[in-house]
Amino acid sequence: MASQPDFSLPPPSPEAAAHSHELAERIATVIGEEGGWIPFSRYMELALYEPGQGYYAAGSRKIGAEGDFVTAPEISPMFSRCLAMQARQVLDRTGGDILELGPGTGVLAVDLMAELKAQGAVLPRCRLLETSPELRERQRALVARRLPDEADRFEWIDRLPERIDGLVIANEVLDVVPCALVHRTRGEILERGVVLTEAGLAWEDMALPEGDLKRRAAAVIPAGDYDYLTEVNLAAEGLVRSVTAALRRGLALFIDYGFSQAEYYHPQRSMGTLRCHYRHRFHNDPFFLPGLQDITAHVDFTAMALAARAADGEVMGYTTQAHFLISCGLAVMVSEADPGMTLSRLKTTSAVNRLISPSEMGELFKVLGIGRGIDPPLQGFQSARPLPLGIGE
Repeated sequence: MASQPDFSLPPPSPEAAAHSHELAERIATVIGEEGGWIPFSRYMELALYEPGQGYYAAGSRKIGAEGDFVTAPEISPMFSRCLAMQARQVLDRTGGDILELGPGTGVLAVDLMAELKAQGAVLPRCRLLETSPELRERQRALVARRLPDEADRFEWIDRLPERIDGLVIANEVLDVVPCALVHRTRGEILERGVVLTEAGLAWEDMALPEGDLKRRAAAVIPAGDYDYLTEVNLAAEGLVRSVTAALRRGLALFIDYGFSQAEYYHPQRSMGTLRCHYRHRFHNDPFFLPGLQDITAHVDFTAMALAARAADGEVMGYTTQAHFLISCGLAVMVSEADPGMTLSRLKTTSAVNRLISPSEMGELFKVLGIGRGIDPPLQGFQSARPLPLGIGE
């Protein structure tokens, strides 16, 4: 996601404010029903996915100029064209489908299929797993407008297939899976949750019971006696395990902003990575206008890789978005589009700069490739600079 750090947040319309108030009332009811305290992961689930009210389950515009953020496919079609190069290599080996998780506006899927068609490739089925009714309608309209002759190749699904062959794409999906917040204070590791006070929603820490979350938090929080707040996302790991377990022959690409575990839980990153997006601005207050803003956290890619391995998947590569796109032929595509344009000049003169510049998405965004039944080398990782995951590579 790309947005600007501006804390002068614009006010919502009266209708939007009323919608947010209704969701806040629903969250307050849940807090009361569940004992007066809910973990942050539960709050994030309600704020983003509560049927008919949550950010991704209601009808407001989320992605693009009229929404709250833009993603790489909206920034430049070169992103999807590069992914098409990787897709063709995988599909030539597997004969399978393309499955996109959380396809947003549908731009990535449509641009990717359009590029495969332009190359004369045999077009696969393109399956879109989308939970937002509003986004589904935008995706259908885009397919009808851009690829009407290929509309029957697009299929919308409600759940992960039991068997997957081909290419899976999850672009900016893991960062919006509800995560837990854990807080070390005075030598004790607690779970941060949400309560209702006279002033509204507020933070409150509770003791962590014995279990996976407590063990993981104790393992990743760096040694010391200072306060340390961070995220642990066991649910995102579960999603990666499920995708990997369903993958029979093919490749899953997880593209998101994040770090390896050693970077994620660095001693100096003591306030975590939680971030909210509203009207192309970001801030750190998840209680601001629930239902009208996105809530995200960076991805621990080491944990995701280990989750895939636990499901008998193979880590095929891990690199920055910039190196992945360049390995997939970005420079060649740029020179073909504009013979006088070099990649070095592109970095300072074009919107594609946002995809590959270290100060934009190029270094912060990573690409993790998980495979099963498919042999390397894979184009996106073949000449890319590999990054360490810390899993005994």
